[in-house]
Amino acid sequence: MKLSDFSVLTFDCYGTLIDWESGMVEGLRPLTDRIAARDGSAPERNAILKRMPATRSSQQLRTPSKLYSDLLACVYRRIAEEWNISVSWDEAVTYGMSVEHWPAFPDSAEALAYLKEHYQLVIISNVDNASFAHSHAKLGVAFDGIYTAEDVGSYKPAAANFDYMLEKLATRGSAAAISCTRLKACSTTMPLPTGTV
Repeated sequence: MKLSDFSVLTFDCYGTLIDWESGMVEGLRPLTDRIAARDGSAPERNAILKRMPATRSSQQLRTPSKLYSDLLACVYRRIAEEWNISVSWDEAVTYGMSVEHWPAFPDSAEALAYLKEHYQLVIISNVDNASFAHSHAKLGVAFDGIYTAEDVGSYKPAAANFDYMLEKLATRGSAAAISCTRLKACSTTMPLPTGTV
């Protein structure tokens, strides 16, 4: 199997094209600054990156139909509680809207422009449509399909998200190569089609 066997490349946007880790850590700065003021030092980046995805994933399981921006607000509040910091709902909502500030990786736009010359490009993402619109503007390419958790009503790695995308692509007769940043997470919940890279 060669990449040239496919007409469509699919991407999980965050962690692949957009640097969600840096964006998330920066968005949590109001909390980490308060911890530093209280305790003398802020949590280390690696500690944040270990805690945040687990909290986010458990929130996704609790509220699979909640918009990503609203879900992130709930996550912010839960993280604050774990750190014994009192926050207002407005602060949590501000964090929920922080996706618009998450940066693209430096090579994303150039790489996508090159790939667009040879393939249809498709996004499958856990965010909501409004949040993705901000990221889309940073990537500088017109995607041939954008399938979000808001569209499906659930979050990856639920099989429903991949099924939804594959159904949409099948109506176009497209052979897709699926790119997952966390292939193990994808493969534990769904049988991956041939062509997953």
